[in-house]
Amino acid sequence: MTNKELLYVEDALGHEEYFQTRCSEIAQQITDTELRDSAVRMQNKHQQIFSSFLNLLN
Repeated sequence: MTNKELLYVEDALGHEEYFQTRCSEIAQQITDTELRDSAVRMQNKHQQIFSSFLNLLN
């Protein structure tokens, strides 16, 4: 992997980590069950994406 590609993956990891954290924070604040479940699903999806990017580095 080139240095530029590694920088892209590192940047993407940071973004996915941020999105995952925000979805978690928002899910804790939502009282509507359907909306909260949607935020949790988004959090899980961002965790999967994060793991996929992390696997590129291994």
